[in-house]
Amino acid sequence: MSITQLLAGATLATVVVAVAATPAQAAGNDPLYDKQWGLRQVHAEQAWATSTGAGVVIAVVDTGVDLDHPDLTSKLVPGATFVDCGATSCGNGDWRGPNGKPDASDEHGTHVAGIAAAATGNGVGIAGVAPDAKIMPIKVLEAGSGSFADIAAGIRYAADHGAKVINLSLGALPGSQALTLTGLESAATQAITYAQAKGVAVIAAAGNETAPLCDTPAWEAGALCVTATDRNEVKAWYSNLGVKSDLKAVAAPGGAGLVNCDDDVWSSVPVGAGSAGCGQGDYDAYAGTSMATPYVSGVAALLFAQQRSLANVYSTLMGTARTPVLGLRGIYTPMYGWGIVDAQAAVAAPRT
Repeated sequence: MSITQLLAGATLATVVVAVAATPAQAAGNDPLYDKQWGLRQVHAEQAWATSTGAGVVIAVVDTGVDLDHPDLTSKLVPGATFVDCGATSCGNGDWRGPNGKPDASDEHGTHVAGIAAAATGNGVGIAGVAPDAKIMPIKVLEAGSGSFADIAAGIRYAADHGAKVINLSLGALPGSQALTLTGLESAATQAITYAQAKGVAVIAAAGNETAPLCDTPAWEAGALCVTATDRNEVKAWYSNLGVKSDLKAVAAPGGAGLVNCDDDVWSSVPVGAGSAGCGQGDYDAYAGTSMATPYVSGVAALLFAQQRSLANVYSTLMGTARTPVLGLRGIYTPMYGWGIVDAQAAVAAPRT
């Protein structure tokens, strides 16, 4: 059964206890920081005096990561590749995959990783939501697609090798929820259950078909579904709604997906892979719920660094999220789930 990474960055690029009481160096010297409106929308920098995510590993289960990217090399822990490998890894999570060659859309995982935890205050590129968290690169998609079995293997590997957060910026087509509901497909569902039994948060993209339900695997019980907003805190036109049976859904910045690079989400891409239209060789602006998801994963890392339980991390992400315009917290709506994640409010919330 094939599972497709939908509206990946390359498709919609605009051409598309706090364990770290001392905050990371101010993000102001990262050259692209001023373009990162998403960090301001989730109040990331205001949270860094309390937690920077130190000691937490975020597994980016995706298309792999450029292991030589200057904003990511210092942030990486050993990863794995599961692309037609079976249950045993056949690589180290590099974006090029087992054949050593890059494929179209495989820039996606590097972009996701940078949003979550790029090196921050280093005078290079961008800042990450969790500046002192680590990234575990896990490649389960090639040329923008992959199998439920490979994704499940990646999830299990991450859970077994120290990840506290698993980022799934991928999803199957609308209607695929029926496969897991009927038990015709269970590999990814069982892997998510396995991860959560180990205390690992699974954060997954809602999907980009303007559909009413979160795509699977975001649909699966316990996974936190992430919808997308634009820079004005309006639901992005492409984003699916945050509707699923357990109501575990929040919103985060995903970009407009229209014609202006700066209205989308800037992050790292493999060295030299940046689009000419956005004009940065190692960085680019993409849009999608794929981009919204690592914002939430980054905030989850800030919370885990405070020695919180999985249940507390989920309840805090949802309970401190704010509904746009109204500014209310703890209110569920189909458009935003429990609201836009708020890092500043989350790290200040009770830990019980």
